[in-house]
Amino acid sequence: MQILPQDRAQRAMIPATFVNFMGNGLFNTASALYFTLVVHLSAAQVGLGLTTAGLVGLAGGIPAGILADRRGPRAITAATFAVQAASMTAFLAIHDVLAFTLVACVDRLAYSANNAARGGLIARVGGANPATFRFKLRAFGNAGVVFGTLGSGIAISAGTHAAYAALIVFNALSDVAAALFVLRIPSYPPIPKPRQHTGRSVLADRPFVTFAAIDGAMGLQYQAISLLLPLWIAFHTRAPHWTVAAAAALNAVVCVVLQTRVGRAVNSPDAGGRAFRRAGLFFLVSCPVIALSADVPGHLAPLVILAAICVHSLGEIWQSCASIALGFGLAPDHAQGQYQGALGLGFDAGQALAPVLLTTVVLGLGQGGWILLGAFFGTLGSLGPAVTGWAQRKPPRVAPTPTR
Repeated sequence: MQILPQDRAQRAMIPATFVNFMGNGLFNTASALYFTLVVHLSAAQVGLGLTTAGLVGLAGGIPAGILADRRGPRAITAATFAVQAASMTAFLAIHDVLAFTLVACVDRLAYSANNAARGGLIARVGGANPATFRFKLRAFGNAGVVFGTLGSGIAISAGTHAAYAALIVFNALSDVAAALFVLRIPSYPPIPKPRQHTGRSVLADRPFVTFAAIDGAMGLQYQAISLLLPLWIAFHTRAPHWTVAAAAALNAVVCVVLQTRVGRAVNSPDAGGRAFRRAGLFFLVSCPVIALSADVPGHLAPLVILAAICVHSLGEIWQSCASIALGFGLAPDHAQGQYQGALGLGFDAGQALAPVLLTTVVLGLGQGGWILLGAFFGTLGSLGPAVTGWAQRKPPRVAPTPTR
């Protein structure tokens, strides 16, 4: 079986995604512990700083997507990777909450801009079926996360400043490597806008904006695993700290194994709506199981947490497949960057609110917080088919025929 495609652009995009996600896996798994145990910020300060950064980052997505549509997505993608490398390196120099928040703001702006531009680039590199190529990229990305979390587990076990610093350096280098791979991709010219499309912004497309909003709210599930779960394990269970890395690695492995297989079945907007509903049901089950881990002995807590992670990972796969199918399937070809920016805006809004909500409300309510979180995800998932149907019933925006 051929692992890498023959197409030159796709062969460059795959390793760019792999190394980028590997770096993210190195740092994201340990970031909450680094900021609290090494920089000595409180969980509330970390949550507030990340929320502030996330709100600032909302300004980056749509403008970067529009710029990528007008100027071509390759250069914008590479430039935002370079900014991410610089901001990640700056985390080595922070010593207080103000510096942490400022660096995090720059990092989130670059991250949001990168997501929008990279989404437009994937739409071009993917050819006739960008969603299928995105599923493959997701699988390679999750494989990168597996390798990253293995290294993260070593650093968490060591628990030293030097070990955490190494994670930051390697993550920054992964952004540099991703930028270099992206520069090997051909520079695609902008796609001309069809006459039947008006110049109105994606924000006027109410069904798409609604899906972006509920998808962004469902995106809290990512930080429930990367941010909330490590704090839960460290301060509310008797599980050893290595459980944090084990949970992240298992999450990534399940996604690697099943992402492409599930993605083949989510091949239309209708299938995407159903996949979104299924994701909510899996989260509805996984969150209460995580809550149960506080009541079991230390030698059993890792098993309960890992069982919950298996269920949660299935929900993550179905949600990502839904987001890809609807994000590409409902967007016009000439405005993929702008639409990916809007989808990223919804996601980033959810990520901006996630730290403060998860570290104060959910963590503060203890086990009840996890149960409420699961119910919230289940409710959001149930909206998927209805929003998809609304989007497909909406008539296309047609511009009036110009007269001489």
